[in-house]
Amino acid sequence: MKKIRRSGAKIMASLIVLLGSLSYIMILAVINGTVGFIAAMGVTISGATAVAKALGVLGLCAPINMSWGLIIGLAVGFGIVRGGLRYLEQYSNHYIAFKLLAVLRDKIFGALRILCPAKLETKQKGNIIAMLTSDIETLEVFYAHTISPICIATLVSLIVILFVGFVSSWYLALIALFGFIVIGIILPLINSSKLKASGVNYRKEFASFNAYFLDSIKGIKDIVLNNAEKEREEEVNKRSDILLKETKKMKNATTLAASITELFVTIFIVIALVSGILLYNYNNLDLGKMLIGIVTIFGSFGPVIAISALPGNLTQTFASGDRVLNLLEEKPVVKPIVNGKTFTYDNLDVKDLSFSYEANLPVLKDICFHAKKGEVIGIVGRSGCGKSTFLKLLLRFWEKEKGYINYNDIDIDNIDSANLLDNVTLVSQTTYLFNETILENLKIAKPNATMQEIEEACKMASIHDFIMSLPEGYNTEVTSLGDNLSAGEKQRIGLARAFLKGSELILLDEPTSNVDSINEGIILESLARQKAKKSIILVSHRESTMAICDRLYKVKDGVMEEA
Repeated sequence: MKKIRRSGAKIMASLIVLLGSLSYIMILAVINGTVGFIAAMGVTISGATAVAKALGVLGLCAPINMSWGLIIGLAVGFGIVRGGLRYLEQYSNHYIAFKLLAVLRDKIFGALRILCPAKLETKQKGNIIAMLTSDIETLEVFYAHTISPICIATLVSLIVILFVGFVSSWYLALIALFGFIVIGIILPLINSSKLKASGVNYRKEFASFNAYFLDSIKGIKDIVLNNAEKEREEEVNKRSDILLKETKKMKNATTLAASITELFVTIFIVIALVSGILLYNYNNLDLGKMLIGIVTIFGSFGPVIAISALPGNLTQTFASGDRVLNLLEEKPVVKPIVNGKTFTYDNLDVKDLSFSYEANLPVLKDICFHAKKGEVIGIVGRSGCGKSTFLKLLLRFWEKEKGYINYNDIDIDNIDSANLLDNVTLVSQTTYLFNETILENLKIAKPNATMQEIEEACKMASIHDFIMSLPEGYNTEVTSLGDNLSAGEKQRIGLARAFLKGSELILLDEPTSNVDSINEGIILESLARQKAKKSIILVSHRESTMAICDRLYKVKDGVMEEA
């Protein structure tokens, strides 16, 4: 089992730092919570004071120098203050929590954007989804129900100890102090160490199950066609049982920890009560003061009980926090270039380019390649020979190991990343469609595109007629996972995006692999018309596709040669 890399204290510190400018609201929440709990205790203490005053009137204890009106007024006032401050405390906590959740999601999307695509190709999509949903929501518990309770418990405990010591007895104050330390510090530390493993295992199995189940849904068609439903179902059930087992272990451990906490609260209440009675019997404490001190201690354990209950939630919070912090701190394979050189594409020159994913396993070796406007250039070779990798290196998805990739005689490592993506567009073998309308999916390439431009791009990709045959035309919703569109239709929408974007260099990775010969002919004719003002680099296995190429490169064993 992989342990949490950071300690709980380090995770908490890192998460607190994320508060930033919201820290003043957290301070306000702590003040509201502390004063509010003291006000709640004030109601019962006022009641105890009233009983002590009645005993003083009967001569059973020292008289209480407070009027009945003042005592009743304090009880009512404390109740009103408690209600208002409780609302403000919860509002402040949840405002911070939800505000920070939005900030964290934004940070994660920003991190994913920087890590994309090199680092993300090795990550399960289900794990990322789990992080954006359940992990982030788990952190809400930390911000709304962890930071301020700890501060509130500390302040309330200090105030109670001083109040009991000065008003009642320092012996009872010492008992309260010892109880607060055991219940608020020692028990949480013990419980945290016991619950850590179960919390980490639960988050790990939850993310794993989420990823596997999502893959099963996305691949349901292939599962059915290969008659693999039974095996997949058995594996889903197996993983579900493992997750259920970890859930039960975590819940059992949490319940046991809560029971132990309640037991110790009862023990310290009994100790305080017995001590108060003994102090009274030996004439070391007045009956009225003893009553006020005991009632105060009885009502003071709420905040420390809340702290003692934290480890059950914190184990998951720490596991989720560690995963989120890992992603935020992960270094990208390629760092985006900001404020770099800019260009408007005219030509591409590649010299002595080499690249490998792993040491001593070269994928491309000493590649030389050139292209200019007005050309369609083909690249052919067996699957896995490095053709797609070469296209991605032209977009700087990975760092080249040696050699040069020059656009207009500017090295790619000196070009502004946003400017590079404006000039170069890649259409990969698979096109992802978002669960939005076809029109919105197309506008990703050019948000301000006119309807005329969109229709023209779709005609060039031979997809316009199909779109118009749909019930809502361009406003047709793409269902989740895009299952109402064939692979060929999605591929042509991807081509339409590339045409709509209008980049001067278009990289096409198997652009007609999922279309029939008729649509392939229409697409190739469109590409031939485009070449007068653009460069098109075309990777394909089809000989018919390569017929429109002006020049051809062949790749074999990582070596590229012009045919």
